[in-house]
Amino acid sequence: MRPVELLVPASSLEVLKIAVIFGADAVYIGGEVFGLRAKAKNFSMEDMREGIAFAHEHGVKVYVTANILAHNGDLDGVREYFRELKEIGPDALIISDPGIYTIAREICPEIERHISTQANNTNYGTYRFWWEQGAKRVVSARELSLQEIAEIRKNIPEEMEIETFIHGAMCISYSGRCLLSNYFTGRDANQGACTHPCRWKYAVVEESRPGEYLPVYENERGTYIFNSKDLCMIEHIPQLIEAGIDSFKIEGRMKTALYVATVARTYRKAIDDYLESPELYEKNMPWYLDQISNCTYRQFTTGFFFGKPSEEAQIYDSNTYLKEYTYLGIVGECNEQGLYRIEQRNKFSVGEQIEVMKPDGENRVVTVRRIVDEEGQDMESAPHPKQVLYIDLGEPLQLYDILRRQEPEVK
Repeated sequence: MRPVELLVPASSLEVLKIAVIFGADAVYIGGEVFGLRAKAKNFSMEDMREGIAFAHEHGVKVYVTANILAHNGDLDGVREYFRELKEIGPDALIISDPGIYTIAREICPEIERHISTQANNTNYGTYRFWWEQGAKRVVSARELSLQEIAEIRKNIPEEMEIETFIHGAMCISYSGRCLLSNYFTGRDANQGACTHPCRWKYAVVEESRPGEYLPVYENERGTYIFNSKDLCMIEHIPQLIEAGIDSFKIEGRMKTALYVATVARTYRKAIDDYLESPELYEKNMPWYLDQISNCTYRQFTTGFFFGKPSEEAQIYDSNTYLKEYTYLGIVGECNEQGLYRIEQRNKFSVGEQIEVMKPDGENRVVTVRRIVDEEGQDMESAPHPKQVLYIDLGEPLQLYDILRRQEPEVK
């Protein structure tokens, strides 16, 4: 059986550390340029250096995205960027553009080169081509079935690696090659500036009836016609492994630390349980399904893995996320008074019950006993996002524990 890597996204240094602690084998990040998530926080060179060092101390790899489709004016900057990355030493670069790939091979040949899903990698001939160019790994197009991936595995070198998205948001466009954003707003998705028009609400207008908006289907004022459900393959770990996939990739470089911790922890346990015993994996399936629904999502689908999706893979009536928990913060160091530092992300109050989410899978319900600000003043609540506070939850905490609050069920 081939080793399985759990590859988790990180939008910031803080989230990278959470991904590492909560079970990632590798983390992928973007710098401040040349990645496809321009609206994400992304990493300065200083943060990237610290993040790579932190990950390596924990035996975790870091891959850096440089996967825009480049224009002429980008290439000199790419060259300089790769010279800087050569000094920092990530484990791989994720690239889609052949011009950028050539520069990476020239400037930093010692850094592995992985081919992004943006390159439309749909057949074993493409994989072989990139292998001959020196690529170690290719990320499969999201439009491939498990059967197609298994066929690719049989027709490429044994040492070559297949990386595949197995959880997260699905793009409506083929391998993410979208022109809608550029057409509507002038912001190019292929340059990292996508405005996500696939999540907008649409109606049909007939050419000879301007201003008359027709419903896409009966009795509706419009529809989120391009809005896909989120991919979730937690119930299909055995099939993913059998297909010969080397790296299980989680989507979400704009997600919170709570999302990353939840998904990483759940897939980590599911993979480990299956490798230990298929029976254990089946036994714990209710736990995986419960935990994976604890983060924001748009309902779930298995995407293209078992054939072309039907209309059931789309959500036509809304573009909102389901949300069962609110992210409150990450536990920091303990001070001399026995209080734990946090930078709070959402409001919570003294006397309120919240949960401590631990990397080993435990969720502990605790009561907030005390909140103190940086000046040592007691507070009844923590109302200001990103305020540094010190808290007492009535029991010992660990560095990087996640604090969250369960939201009441909407009926």
